[in-house]
Amino acid sequence: MRTEIIVGIAIGVAALVIVLMMINIIRRRKANNPDVIEARLAEYIENPVSLEKLELQQPFSERVLKPLVGIFARIMGSVTPAKSQERLRRNLQMAGNPNGLQAGDFLALRLLAAILLTGVVLFLCWVTKQSLGLSIAAAVWMALMGYSFPAYWLGGKIKARKKAIFRSLPDAIDLLTISVEAGLGFDQALQRVTEKWDDELAREFKRVLSEMRVGKLRRDALREMAYRCDVNELSIFVASIIQADQLGVSLARVLRIQADQMRMRRRQMAEELARKAPIKMLFPMVFLIFPSVYIVILGPAVPTIAASMGFGG
Repeated sequence: MRTEIIVGIAIGVAALVIVLMMINIIRRRKANNPDVIEARLAEYIENPVSLEKLELQQPFSERVLKPLVGIFARIMGSVTPAKSQERLRRNLQMAGNPNGLQAGDFLALRLLAAILLTGVVLFLCWVTKQSLGLSIAAAVWMALMGYSFPAYWLGGKIKARKKAIFRSLPDAIDLLTISVEAGLGFDQALQRVTEKWDDELAREFKRVLSEMRVGKLRRDALREMAYRCDVNELSIFVASIIQADQLGVSLARVLRIQADQMRMRRRQMAEELARKAPIKMLFPMVFLIFPSVYIVILGPAVPTIAASMGFGG
């Protein structure tokens, strides 16, 4: 009985702390937006809307969840080593910065996921009247799961993005080759790729063009793109383009060679996957298909065999 009381008190204290933090966030927002701003708005707008109404019109995620994540982001940013944060920023870049997440936001999400799952497990253990040892073990396990799940999710995002870039690279190089051989410059050819497709590689090309417009050198913008994507084939392509630009070699010839190599690489990948297919099909066939076939074929004969051996009634 004492363990249930302790668990209930812990859950109540955690919920009270979160509620107080949310109330503090709302009060700070109101303190930072005094009535003077509303008075100034009333001078220029006939029917001004109060700042409180404007705030309530925002979704729940903007009013409560985002500030809460910001608080946890500052906490995690202050205790996480700089090398770990830099490695996390690198991973977020390779994943394409999903949902605009920064390193601190991602760390805060990991902490919130661990706290949320821990609270849910403790509540369930309290409702089902489990022992204190089992409750603590389940809470620790779910906390580790909640803290690790966002990392697995980010790893999946990175793999999916790399795969998408690798698949779209041969077609993009073919279009670049055709455009350059038709007389366009390399920058205009990149622009054609961004106009034709809207995938991960096209968005990276679009970012390269934007950086070049603000004064960044082409080779620097291409190197940063290769660093962000971390795809081996794209890095080779970028290195070839930079080397051709520095040595004065014809870009059309380099692009043609790169296109041929990418088609060869894609054909080799297809052959490799085809050779792996029988091995991957072996386990489902042995454990799923063959037992079902045996049951269908030998099932009707089982009663006869049992009767002949004296097992039948």
